Amino acid sequence: MITNDWKEQLEPEFKKPYYRALYEKVRFEYQNYRIFPPAKDMFRAFELTPFEQVRVVILGQDPYHNDGQAHGLCFSVTPGTEIPPSLKNIYQELKTDLGCRIPDNGYLVHWAEQGVLLLNTVLTVRAHQAFSHRGIGWEQFTDAAIRALNQADRPIVFMLWGRPAQEKAAMLDNPKHLILKAPHPSPLSASRGFFGCRHFSRCNEFLIQNGMKPIDWQIPDIGPGSLPDGK
Repeated sequence: MITNDWKEQLEPEFKKPYYRALYEKVRFEYQNYRIFPPAKDMFRAFELTPFEQVRVVILGQDPYHNDGQAHGLCFSVTPGTEIPPSLKNIYQELKTDLGCRIPDNGYLVHWAEQGVLLLNTVLTVRAHQAFSHRGIGWEQFTDAAIRALNQADRPIVFMLWGRPAQEKAAMLDNPKHLILKAPHPSPLSASRGFFGCRHFSRCNEFLIQNGMKPIDWQIPDIGPGSLPDGK
């Protein structure tokens, strides 16, 4: 369960009929199938980035569905796992935009700990079955989180990459926020406008203009035989 200040924001959802059905469905799935991420990491995006610390939101779809990848943060993979193609393209845009060095890992906890909410709109998936938990109720739950952030009385940057993420823009009507849209960074669409979108520098410029500290987007290297804190 969620134990930080997200609990206050999301507790009304736990009492709704859809969430009870979602809870039972997800429990059944973990008992009978291989599900990613591990159950302990299901709400990790909320745990690592408390509500009051959210400065940036990046939305993904559902977790990676191959072995050893997903750990509860969108686009992020566990240390020692090959960097997925979409994340490689994110790193390439960071290099072009801000001069960031491409790291040796795809572990994005460094962003989450600075207030970047790395939220998938669906929080679980069956092994090797992409989108297998779409439509079981997670979207309603994560929409509640997005609506709570929209109502926050402080500036937040929303990076909406690809059509599913951009559809969430309809919920974002707070004039304090910055909404950035681009094609998805996957190899199928990155060349259609994700490359060159400069979302990372535009995000930091907005944060500075609003009296906030910019995000350090440089993911540190892990190196062989070592794991970062928080693994």
